[in-house]
Amino acid sequence: MRAAALRIYHALPASLQSAAAGLHGWRLSRWRYGPESDALVAQALERDSWSPARWAEWRADSLGLLLERAATRVPYYQAAWSARRRAGDHASPTLLENWPVLEKESLRASPRAFLADDCSPRRMYQEHTSGTSGTPLTLWWSRATVRRWYALFEARARRWHGVSRTDAWAIIGGQPVVPASRRTPPFGVWNGALRQLYLSAYHIGAESVSWYVAELSRRRIAYVLGYPSALDALARQILDHGLASPRLAVVITNAEPLYRFQRERIEAAFGCPVRETYGMAEIVAAASECDAGRMHLWPEVGVTEVEEARAAGAGAPLICTGLLNPDMPLIRYQVGDDALLGASRCECGRSLPVIDSLTGRHDDVLRTADGRSIGRLDPVFKRELRIREAQIVQEELTRIRVRVVPAPGFGPDDRRAISDGLRLRMGDVRVEFEELAALPRSANGKLRAVISNLPRPSGAP
Repeated sequence: MRAAALRIYHALPASLQSAAAGLHGWRLSRWRYGPESDALVAQALERDSWSPARWAEWRADSLGLLLERAATRVPYYQAAWSARRRAGDHASPTLLENWPVLEKESLRASPRAFLADDCSPRRMYQEHTSGTSGTPLTLWWSRATVRRWYALFEARARRWHGVSRTDAWAIIGGQPVVPASRRTPPFGVWNGALRQLYLSAYHIGAESVSWYVAELSRRRIAYVLGYPSALDALARQILDHGLASPRLAVVITNAEPLYRFQRERIEAAFGCPVRETYGMAEIVAAASECDAGRMHLWPEVGVTEVEEARAAGAGAPLICTGLLNPDMPLIRYQVGDDALLGASRCECGRSLPVIDSLTGRHDDVLRTADGRSIGRLDPVFKRELRIREAQIVQEELTRIRVRVVPAPGFGPDDRRAISDGLRLRMGDVRVEFEELAALPRSANGKLRAVISNLPRPSGAP
């Protein structure tokens, strides 16, 4: 939400907030689902058992069409191939290996250049995201792409585990659905159009946990989707207070890595399995966990290049070519995570490729002065800020340092927007800024978007 609209929304009574959420949900539902959705879901489930040969044939056809469209209709690639021709390079664009690796910075700097020249952004769904790198990105999806994506999610994140979009469900995410200053319920909002209870990830604590549990029961929630760090924080409070949570069909995690201690605690609190998903707004790769506990890639989303990792026995950078969005194709895009493909077929019986390990997206969890745990703060950067990269560092309970690599024009408005976003989620904290030419990377070249320099809480795993 824009800052002005968010202030108006926060000033509304709870009933009108739900009405506003429902109106937004109705708009999203019209984008995500249509008369073709049930057929798309059925087709996705049928493809789960395709043979490797059939997948290879499908991939070759899909990739060929995508590369031809990119080379002839997408300005960024048109210019790149023209320059290669002028330099005497006669490599064919029909072969994926002839395309260079695409870095995030190129996409961030000129997003419109990646949109096909026969597309109008005004008629497309626009997505702003920073991912876990703190690097803002602008992306466009057609209605067809949006519906294909949500059909895959319906098939492989919901239907695999016995739930569907018609069930009442809850999400614990990064949107500030209630202000950080609120100390009395409600700590979420009901979105009737999507049958969705959106729970604040920023208000989970000893004083609020009973409301969360009661609301899950009152709304007859079938499953919960959310950040592992937020779900774990809620599970910890439920167990610590001996509360009886409603038994869910499944808990589905997204956006962050899921650790074993989190899985065990969430399963104990909600009495159901926890299943992990993997994806990104660029929709060049996606995966979900089956009942056998293994992560399966969704081949329709993109072509992944990690074969060298299997031979080496260790993870290698995940480079992906998206197939689901031919209107904004990202070819040989370096995602920023490492992966290792599995060599054996999964005991669940599905023929989809298996990921044995996936690393990356390792953010710390921050803590507030009133005892709350805050994870996944990247939504603070989901606006058109004039920054190249950003990193949040917690130095004290009430002091946050934001490291930024500024883009041209970065100034007071950008600092104010970031500060307001942090305070909205964490309460009264002092926000300091540090401008750098580049953010520090770890030994393996990864950027941690969030770092906590606080002592680890007593008893924490």
